[in-house]
Amino acid sequence: MKQSAWIVIGCVLGVIPALAQAKASDELGALINRVDAQYAQIKDFQADFVQETRIQGFDTPVRSSGRVYLKKPGRLRWDYLEPSVEHIYVYEDQVAMYVPAHNQVLKGSLTMMVSTKAPLRLLQGVGKLAEHFTPQLTGDGEKGEGGLPLVTLIPKPVAGAPPPSLVKIVAEIQPRTYMIQALALHENNGNVSTFRFSGFKVNKGLDDTIITLTPPEGVVIVEDFLPKS
Repeated sequence: MKQSAWIVIGCVLGVIPALAQAKASDELGALINRVDAQYAQIKDFQADFVQETRIQGFDTPVRSSGRVYLKKPGRLRWDYLEPSVEHIYVYEDQVAMYVPAHNQVLKGSLTMMVSTKAPLRLLQGVGKLAEHFTPQLTGDGEKGEGGLPLVTLIPKPVAGAPPPSLVKIVAEIQPRTYMIQALALHENNGNVSTFRFSGFKVNKGLDDTIITLTPPEGVVIVEDFLPKS
């Protein structure tokens, strides 16, 4: 075969991976846009969740479950109901955690919080994912149960906040609704918390009283007490 033919073949073989990469990048961008567009038209939603946390060095995962509520702009409530009860209220950057068994409310800043038991900042930022995260394809184009690619979200630095312990979030998208149906939060200490959502109720007119904390009389309020990253 002539040398010129080998040069052409080499060029073609070099172009194919680049084209595949460009196509994958376009598909990822289109998927992120579909998710953002879906959440942009949501005024409120609620869903049930099951959480499984695998702690580095322990064989048995920690399991819990509860319900999440979101109402725009900037309000979110995350309830742990099993095995113990905790209520987390978020308004913009302010967080309040009410633990009935302790008869106290702990307050702090979402920006300064540790990775936390719930993907609060992600849910607050859904609709503008590329603003808060750098999206990437997961592995070699791994797919979720519904057939769409899994999306890895790398948190962007937040001005004035310490380096986060959260390394990445892997999101699984529901192909019919483009809602996030599962999340896996990977921390730099090796811990991984997986959340799976179900029973979505969207734009049902969520009442403000549900996502506003009104502590019972006698509850102790502790300011600026939530753990930092």
